[in-house]
Amino acid sequence: MPNNVQDTTPSPAAARQSARSQETWKGKDTWAGHLQILRTPRLLSREVLAGMVTTLALVPEVISFSVIAGVDPMVSLIASVVLAVSMSFLGGRSAMVTAAAGSVALVIAPMVRAHGVDYVLPSVLLAGLVQIAFGAAGLARLMRFIPRSVMIGFVNALGILIFAAQVPHLLGVPWLVYPLFALTLLIIALLPRITKAVPAPLVAIVVVTAVAVLAGLDVPDVAGEGPMNGGLPGLTPFLAPLNMETLRIVWPTALSVAFVGLLETLLTAKLVDDITDTGSRKTRESWALGVANILAGWYGGIAGCAMIGQTVVNVKIGRARSRISTLTAGLLLLLLITSLSAVMGRIPMVALAAVMMVVAVSTVNWHSVRPATLKRMPVPETLVMVVTVGGVVATGNLALGVLAGTLLAVVLFARRVAHVIDVRRVLADDGGSVRYVVTGPLFFGSSNDLVEQFSYALDPAAVEVDLSAAQIWDASSVAAVDSVEEKFTQHGCSVEITGLDDRSRAFHGNLSGRL
Repeated sequence: MPNNVQDTTPSPAAARQSARSQETWKGKDTWAGHLQILRTPRLLSREVLAGMVTTLALVPEVISFSVIAGVDPMVSLIASVVLAVSMSFLGGRSAMVTAAAGSVALVIAPMVRAHGVDYVLPSVLLAGLVQIAFGAAGLARLMRFIPRSVMIGFVNALGILIFAAQVPHLLGVPWLVYPLFALTLLIIALLPRITKAVPAPLVAIVVVTAVAVLAGLDVPDVAGEGPMNGGLPGLTPFLAPLNMETLRIVWPTALSVAFVGLLETLLTAKLVDDITDTGSRKTRESWALGVANILAGWYGGIAGCAMIGQTVVNVKIGRARSRISTLTAGLLLLLLITSLSAVMGRIPMVALAAVMMVVAVSTVNWHSVRPATLKRMPVPETLVMVVTVGGVVATGNLALGVLAGTLLAVVLFARRVAHVIDVRRVLADDGGSVRYVVTGPLFFGSSNDLVEQFSYALDPAAVEVDLSAAQIWDASSVAAVDSVEEKFTQHGCSVEITGLDDRSRAFHGNLSGRL
């Protein structure tokens, strides 16, 4: 090569590094990031294949949830298409799957049984408006107060629920189901050792379906879960009377749908954040869910939220990281229920059940239940996790279990911090004055017993209460400090409060003597 010509050919190591950087897209949720995927065949195929396997995992669960809610399966399927597609554009967490969910079905079912399906649409519309208001107010930031032990309990309970939901597909079935079950598990376990270019669950479902169809095996399939007639419905008619009585009927259900959906969606978003080591916009996710539910209500008929099991399939098994995967899932689901409903109906339920069982096992945080971990973990933390799991499994409602675990965590935290205040008494050498040094944050939980920490009848006339190692955070603390001053005054002592920082001094000065 001539000396004046620069060699621009990358070294083999550089080429491999470039290939790796293209394959491992870091989940930049921008138009540029998604354009990068569209220009990179390997990344694009990964996202599309992840969306395909997610679609197959969606179908039986959405149908079963429609039975719980008391609505036609096509209602839930069409609503899931609308939710998945709209959230692919509007949502704040890429790669998270949103569809007609079981938690929402559980909330809607009692109202449907009592008043009929005509009241589902107004309930969904009102729930969507509440979710939009929740997101617009920025209340999604409250999710930061959910403790880690509750999150672990949420994940473990999810794994239990997913696994338990698949067990009926293996009981009371023809014996041919069990070889197909074993074949599915075998493909899922062995294929990744050969290639990861195609998701193993997708290959397993295709192979097992082909075996069942070609061999003419009489085993339960998706078609047996509910009728799936091809074609699209029109807009959902508003059949409930537009009056205050309808509002009285629907508002409790609407609020439940709104907050159950928000809780499950935001917890799932946090779970995906942890799996992918990327952030998401929870506020945007909240109002976007409201908009998507309004759209799904008008064209479909029922509300939804994040589907945790299917999201795990998409993100962990399919390794999806972008909105392309969820858009693919929504569009493929639309194709299946319109043009390919007959093909979808031939998929053996055992193949889908085996895939979801693998998902369940991989979802559980096994490290959290190891004896060595439990031995080191504080008992209150373990108790919160157990209560969360127990609440979810007992009710079948993730939101109720999380609420129970969070309330217990708050109670246990308040019990612990009630004793974080330390008051040290320092008597002057001449006995003419006394100084109390208060250490720790003063708020409603810790300041309640502050009044009892002083020796009012024994102290000399000059008293100093030093709060340089403490801070005043609420009105309860101001009232407690005022009570201390009042008791010393009743005993003929003069009290000086010292050491307050600027914020605490302003807060105390504004409220002192007015409570």
